[in-house]
Amino acid sequence: MILLKTYFKHTFLFTLLFLASIGLYSQTKAKDGKEFPTPKDIKNLLFYVQRTNNINTLIYQLNYTDKNELNEKEPLKINWKNYNTDGSTESLNAIQKKYAYGIETHVLDSVKKTFYFNFVSYKKKQIFIIKSPIDNKYEAFATINNKLMTVTRIYIHIEGGAFWTPKIKYIDVFGKLPTKNEEVVERVIP
Repeated sequence: MILLKTYFKHTFLFTLLFLASIGLYSQTKAKDGKEFPTPKDIKNLLFYVQRTNNINTLIYQLNYTDKNELNEKEPLKINWKNYNTDGSTESLNAIQKKYAYGIETHVLDSVKKTFYFNFVSYKKKQIFIIKSPIDNKYEAFATINNKLMTVTRIYIHIEGGAFWTPKIKYIDVFGKLPTKNEEVVERVIP
């Protein structure tokens, strides 16, 4: 169990901070040149996470109640988008939720419906779910390059290692200034 927890902690250390069918999506490039699909037409997408392993993508979506309010108990839903196969969506399994890609959420203000969370695999970094003062839509805010930014995606670059102990070379956290449409990147070396 400790080996399993260590694997996921190393694999997804900074995962803090994520189509109608295969082939109908645009591409983005990681800083190392590898191409990945850009998730399209995903309702309530907050951000996504991609890894070197394959093009399957973790999707972090806002979870609304029937009253169109963010669910206080579970403000985010996390699913895999299976680009490697048929483009289907599936939930995380229990191990992924508990040791890798899952999140721990906390209510900041129940009246304003604002939250913060951290990844179970990296508790040091907090990401805030707050309505943007510009368009009044929820966004994920975090400090990137010492500035408050909206988090748009995260890329984890793995080189070598084994299934239980992969070697993470770096993690790129992509974001935008709330007032500009300019993408910024912070590279984290774990």
